[in-house]
Amino acid sequence: MKKFVLVFLALAGSAASASAITVTTPASGAQVTSPFALVASTTTCNSKPAVSMGYSIDYGVTSIVPVSFSSLVLAGVGPHILHVKCWGTNGAAGDTDLNITVVPTASVPQSVVSSIQRLSGWTWTHDSGTGGSSLGSSSIVASPSLSGAARQFSMSFSDYGGEIYHTTFGADPLATHFIYDAQLWISDPASVANIEMDLNQVIANGDTVIYGVQCDGWSGTWDYTVNKGTPTKPVDGWIHSDVPCPEPKTWAPNTWHHVQIGYFRDALGNVTYQSVVLDGNMSEFAGAAGNSAFSLGWGSTLLTNFQLDGLSANSGSVTAYLDNVTISRW
Repeated sequence: MKKFVLVFLALAGSAASASAITVTTPASGAQVTSPFALVASTTTCNSKPAVSMGYSIDYGVTSIVPVSFSSLVLAGVGPHILHVKCWGTNGAAGDTDLNITVVPTASVPQSVVSSIQRLSGWTWTHDSGTGGSSLGSSSIVASPSLSGAARQFSMSFSDYGGEIYHTTFGADPLATHFIYDAQLWISDPASVANIEMDLNQVIANGDTVIYGVQCDGWSGTWDYTVNKGTPTKPVDGWIHSDVPCPEPKTWAPNTWHHVQIGYFRDALGNVTYQSVVLDGNMSEFAGAAGNSAFSLGWGSTLLTNFQLDGLSANSGSVTAYLDNVTISRW
């Protein structure tokens, strides 16, 4: 099996003199496979102190990141212009452009499904595993959004209840590697205990592999799912990883947060959770692996879950938005 490794494909730098943007990787003119690592930083922007950075492929949507960041970037096969941008005080702005060429992955051809938040098949229900109670709703909104069509998730809860939202977006029993990529906005994070972002895949032997990841507000870690039993007698559970996650209640409100998660599996459903990127800060998991296959009797499908758990023994409400939800697989 070919493991997915996030590698720095080049160690050359590129800089724009006025803005002092340094792109550590990739180098201009580099050939890369998608997703590729983008590492960049700056301290000044058009001779002013820098306050934020961003990047985009060709003239697509700009992802906003801190003034020093590392991210995973998805792009189709072929030549592209990678725009790395900055903004500074007093309206200062600058950018540097790099020519890159995305070449095919050597194993299975890559498939990318984007704008998953726009799909009409989203449904939702209370997660009985959280206890308490919850009621949810969801719809497409134009604001706040990055793409012009974000999905709003509204939940009222009591006694730490959680609401799970999900949709199918295709079927692929052969893909073994995945990147989950989404922008998340929370209006009032003080009411959120956990944020869960999952992928379910029915594989060739009929089992359902659950790639479960959550930001755990109780432990302050990124957690991952394993099956502690067997596929036919499953015992699902969360494992705390070695990667810290800021408690969701402390996330900046009314701000887009960029989340990217990478994982892969073998033929039996043993999953390795490789890395997570939150707001431009990339961390690699150590030892985050285990069997996550469940014999659920599902038909062939790919499905994604988004879940919010409430943070109160009494009652409360949460409103969140997802935009530019993209899942890449090969």
